[in-house]
Amino acid sequence: MPATASRRPAREVAVTTQAENQARMQAQTIEALLAFMAAPDADEAAFEAMALAVFAYQFAHNAPYRAFARQRGRTPLTVRAWRDIPAVPIDAFKELTLSCCPPEDAEAVFMTSGTTQGVRGRSYHATLAVWRRSMLDTFRRRVMRGRERIRMGTLFPDGASLPNSSLATYLDLARSACGTPDSRAFIGAAGLELEPLLSTLAEVEATGEPYMLLGASYAFVPLLDALAARGRRFRLPEGSLLLDTGGFKGQSREIAPDPFYDALSAAFGVPRSACLNMYGMTELSSQFYDEGNAVCPPVKSGPHWVRTRVVDPLTGADLPEGARGVLVHHDLAHFNSVSAILTEDAGELVPGGFRLFGRVDGEASRGCSLAVAEFLAAARG
Repeated sequence: MPATASRRPAREVAVTTQAENQARMQAQTIEALLAFMAAPDADEAAFEAMALAVFAYQFAHNAPYRAFARQRGRTPLTVRAWRDIPAVPIDAFKELTLSCCPPEDAEAVFMTSGTTQGVRGRSYHATLAVWRRSMLDTFRRRVMRGRERIRMGTLFPDGASLPNSSLATYLDLARSACGTPDSRAFIGAAGLELEPLLSTLAEVEATGEPYMLLGASYAFVPLLDALAARGRRFRLPEGSLLLDTGGFKGQSREIAPDPFYDALSAAFGVPRSACLNMYGMTELSSQFYDEGNAVCPPVKSGPHWVRTRVVDPLTGADLPEGARGVLVHHDLAHFNSVSAILTEDAGELVPGGFRLFGRVDGEASRGCSLAVAEFLAAARG
């Protein structure tokens, strides 16, 4: 048999080589990221270097993002600072597949709730190892605060029920890694399991055992209503915490922040400083926390592998500290997609982090819509 007969076609060899190169770059990126995340004292130069490496990886393997970056004249050769890495408007995740790995190879796919016109954004994770490290390291530092474990109750369906929910995965991981064995979820197929939850709250109130109740913001509303209807209040032991996230999303009535945290404090007998809010999104792999809601809005901040900017939505220009604009997050843990996200959230930079003021409106909203249109036009050629 001639030697050439056993050779693979050139195109097959090229595809194989490309896949091998991508796999090698992915492994190197993950290894470098995990090492950087394990170094809390890393300086700004180290963040800059890691951000540029993640951008180079995403530019090489995320075709829609590469087209957009090129259209803006941003390539690994021209970008020299993390602030210059182009940010993708968050609504683009509803229109395009923004993934470095083939979607079918992703270990997990998280989807948004799809409350806007029923369209769900998708976030692809080649591996959950980085996502889990990001979540747990920050949760232990910002929420557990030196405690190894605490008894927990969660107000959200578990991951088996909602495998594409980043929040379900987040709460499952918090409960399994940081909760005691008697921790459990109190929302099942039939909804809120009120009686078991009330029994648990009464038990911890009597024993003096600190307790943590976590869940979607809207899931606390029917619980507050049920307690009010029964004339029931608790005084949870010192060291107990409440953590809400995600807002109300049309799933319950809206409650403004001050009345909401007043109601939580009164119903569960904890100070508002023990009522934490986690700010996160499906399109990121890291979360932001405050130190409690004694004053609203509180200052939020993320881990050392995240940076936040505030920009003018019409020009994209950075705004100074204290000026209100649209938040842009640079999350290096979101390596398989795009690390720089232009949100639709209004905020301002302050010492120690940023303040969040809810969704943008008016001219800011128009600027975000224009950014989406520009991205889609560039990414689709």
